[in-house]
Amino acid sequence: MAGGDTLDYARLVRNALRDVPRQALRRASREGLPGEHHFYLTFRTSHPGVAISPGLHASHPREMTIVLQHQFWDLAVGEEAFSVTLHFGGAPERLHVPFAALVAFADPAAEFGLRFEPAEEKAGKADASGPEGAEAVAAASQAGADPATGNVVDIRAFRRRGG
Repeated sequence: MAGGDTLDYARLVRNALRDVPRQALRRASREGLPGEHHFYLTFRTSHPGVAISPGLHASHPREMTIVLQHQFWDLAVGEEAFSVTLHFGGAPERLHVPFAALVAFADPAAEFGLRFEPAEEKAGKADASGPEGAEAVAAASQAGADPATGNVVDIRAFRRRGG
């Protein structure tokens, strides 16, 4: 098959993985968070489309992790981004985050997490399996493990090497 005739499975998986936080946030926006569920969302603060206050950006020039648990307001979830109001230092701040800016998503109550490889790192990696490389890395934590430090499954390990 010619290069343009191949299925880009890395892109399909990447898109499917990015849909997990989108669907979880949509449910939370409609119904609230059930039981002990809460979300840790880490995102690149300088990614195009991220809108945070200059003060938050100065405090978090590269990445920021937010927690949606008990005190968050006006969660709005679209196809490409979500917005939420959180309090920082007692003052409300509205954040707008494109899903493409996400670095990680975790729900410790479910012992579940996803990590997404930043596009900047992707560009520097040589990968014979395709021009895009694997941007998404899925991580499911073991029982009792922190989702951010649990077992990481890199989808590149499942690619065919060679032809």
